[in-house]
Amino acid sequence: MRPVPRRRRRATGLIAALGALAVLAGSLTACGSTEPRDLLESIRSGHVILGTKFDQPGLGLENPGGGITGFDAAVSKYVVTQIAGELGVDMPEISWKETPSAQRETFIRNGEVDTIAATYSITEPRMKDVDFAGPYLVTYQGLLARADDDSIQRLSDMADNRKLCSAAGSTPAQNVKRLLSGVQLQQFDSYSSCVEGLRRDKVDAVTTDEIILAGYSNFWQDEFKLVDMTYDQDTCVKGALKKEGAPFSFEYYGIGMAKNYPEAVTQVNKALKKMLVVPPGERYSPWEKALREALGDPFVDNLIERAQRPGSQYLFQPDPGDLSFLTAATTECTEGAR
Repeated sequence: MRPVPRRRRRATGLIAALGALAVLAGSLTACGSTEPRDLLESIRSGHVILGTKFDQPGLGLENPGGGITGFDAAVSKYVVTQIAGELGVDMPEISWKETPSAQRETFIRNGEVDTIAATYSITEPRMKDVDFAGPYLVTYQGLLARADDDSIQRLSDMADNRKLCSAAGSTPAQNVKRLLSGVQLQQFDSYSSCVEGLRRDKVDAVTTDEIILAGYSNFWQDEFKLVDMTYDQDTCVKGALKKEGAPFSFEYYGIGMAKNYPEAVTQVNKALKKMLVVPPGERYSPWEKALREALGDPFVDNLIERAQRPGSQYLFQPDPGDLSFLTAATTECTEGAR
């Protein structure tokens, strides 16, 4: 279910026939051309294919009149623009391709896209199939509740038979269920469906990455509020100790690309680093400006304030090219941790 319904026109008669012939011709041309794409070569050739989500407000949303808006899309376009300048070539034509989560690695491997920026968390298992530039964003698991529901101020408020929604099979919802046995877990087919259920009082809260929730909150302004999810005491999670006050999860979003093109990864990281620099005379970096335009000033101001609190374990800005979080040591559980 998408946030903005779209009308699709049906082609008939000659138009349908011509469309079928075009598809056939395209498939014949593409026959055998399933090799992974090199982003730098695509930029030089004058045409790039960028993958993102089409149904997530604030991150990647297809507009009724055409085009893609959102932070993920803005980052992708900035990177291509910067690399074209570095290579001394004209800005290439950009085509957007919808890349559902379950198909991202396949699209990259089969050469259907040059890059994917689509709430794509960098993980060790995924790096066996694709390379990542970034991270370009660090986010955390959060709760989305109705703005007028004063009974939900923290995660523990969900314990008393409250209805929590997440996408079917999602890890975030299962993590909450493990800690709060009293919560009623509702699993819908998508986060958009969960948000619609929240709007209609069918569920009490939605959980997933807070950046995704912020997109919905900004889309339906004044209807929702975001609630931080932290551990309220020292807790054991799969043998690792999570200290009281720690964020429920860390997600590092990256730009996925085909393997074996290290220069492309280097160039994307270089562009991302430049995006984080505040230009002379400007108030915000292009990165922060894009984040504010996509998700609203109040959300970004809260991220900054939270990261600056004494002893905070939250980050605001990412460090592109630094993947040390993949091998960061964990603290073993201690006696007394739940």
